[in-house]
Amino acid sequence: MKSYWTLLRTPGVSRLIGAQLTARFPFGMLSLAFLIHIEQIFDSYGAAGLVLGAMSIGQAIAGPLTSRLMGRLGMRPVIIATMFICAVSIIVMALVPLSVVSLMLIGFVAGLSTPPIQPAVRTIYPKIVNSRQLTPLFSLDASAQEIIWVLGPVIATFVALQVSTTAGILLAAFFLVAGGIWFVSLPEVGRVRIPRSRRKLGVVLKKPEVLLSTIVGFTLVAACAAVEAGVVAVFGHGSADAGWVLGIFAIGSLIGGLALGHAPIGPWALAARMLIVTIGLALASLWLTFWWLSLALLLAGVGIAPAFAVLFGIVSASVKFSDTAEAYGWVGTGQLIGAAMGSAIAGFSIDRSGPVSAIYVAAGFAALGCIIPALGRRWHPDLRGRDISPIPDTEPIQIQVS
Repeated sequence: MKSYWTLLRTPGVSRLIGAQLTARFPFGMLSLAFLIHIEQIFDSYGAAGLVLGAMSIGQAIAGPLTSRLMGRLGMRPVIIATMFICAVSIIVMALVPLSVVSLMLIGFVAGLSTPPIQPAVRTIYPKIVNSRQLTPLFSLDASAQEIIWVLGPVIATFVALQVSTTAGILLAAFFLVAGGIWFVSLPEVGRVRIPRSRRKLGVVLKKPEVLLSTIVGFTLVAACAAVEAGVVAVFGHGSADAGWVLGIFAIGSLIGGLALGHAPIGPWALAARMLIVTIGLALASLWLTFWWLSLALLLAGVGIAPAFAVLFGIVSASVKFSDTAEAYGWVGTGQLIGAAMGSAIAGFSIDRSGPVSAIYVAAGFAALGCIIPALGRRWHPDLRGRDISPIPDTEPIQIQVS
């Protein structure tokens, strides 16, 4: 813990973490808030899954595009423009009576305009700490973002049930705007300039390390999205228990991130962390009671933040600085496609076979995320004792000979 406090005292670190968590906090609320909101309107988890899926697909498409735009236009203009469009779209979805198709279309626009906060902050981190601090910082960041998933679902559930689902969505929009303004006002955001990448869009995916991180991120987030839908379906929208169980799930991730943040990242690191998630989700499917789900998901959560920290470390150590934002954008795209598929498959499974089927879906995705890095461990870099800072961009120096 002493090393984490040292990190937080490093100039710029604590305010960067605080601002980006606030700006991204709505996305811990919106999935559950929209799930409850749309299910109440249409009496269908499948309809809610379609809308959430459309939003996630929009986010997935936007990830590498907006990240690459930051290299051309700068961080602030891109983040401000996308923040405004995204907030307006979310507010319209909350206030205007719409059909499922219309909600899907506007949800897609909201997703397409998601501010690229995460790629921006991941690109800034290597510029404000030394290489020795970077792995613990990625772990601290992955753990701290669990505040989003601890408080987000709980706040969304309480506001949706005690006030209204509309109020929950509008509160999320407020956090998006307030956090976004705070983030773009930070001096670090103005000081760090992402070099314009000279590669074509998508070329960075040819690096096996980036592709591995993208695929495993997809399976991990799909598992989380499926279990979220399953837990909501278990307790229904007349109980706040779903928010508490999902909060405990995220607390497990917070504990895991802080406990394993300094663990060496060897070739088996990702598979080992995903195995913890798989075991926890498999156990969760045995009994759908409050305490059993809480205990099983607490265990599953222990592997989540450490897995994300490994993903971030792999990408950081494998690409040039000018490609980091796009690489993180692709990793985010994989995660968001996972969220889309996880929500949609779980929603239809619940309508067809009941809540436990969503837990099975989650366990299946997690198992896949364990098997893939185990089979592809030759593409998993051994980062033990290595500098995981991005590879510097170099240019030929013109020397004038007299």
